[in-house]
Amino acid sequence: MRNSSHKSWKWYVYIIECKDGTYYTGLTWKPELRYDQHISGLGSNYTSKHGVKRLAYSEEHQDLKIARAREKQIKDWSQIKKQKLINGEWGREW
Repeated sequence: MRNSSHKSWKWYVYIIECKDGTYYTGLTWKPELRYDQHISGLGSNYTSKHGVKRLAYSEEHQDLKIARAREKQIKDWSQIKKQKLINGEWGREW
């Protein structure tokens, strides 16, 4: 029997800097594919509307539940706090 547990996968929380200077935070298990989707306009309504400048930040997680919690935490942050995380001024510890 095949183990379908997501616990063995790697999960990535990422921040995209948009062309208008805002940030989009997301979660994926295939970061290259997801970034390409954002670039092509198929990644999310937000990035298709605001444009993609660059992948500004990503972090890897082994557990989906932890990755989802981290994504939610970062999404709730101000643009300034996200910028500090991107610039290394805010630690990964949470």
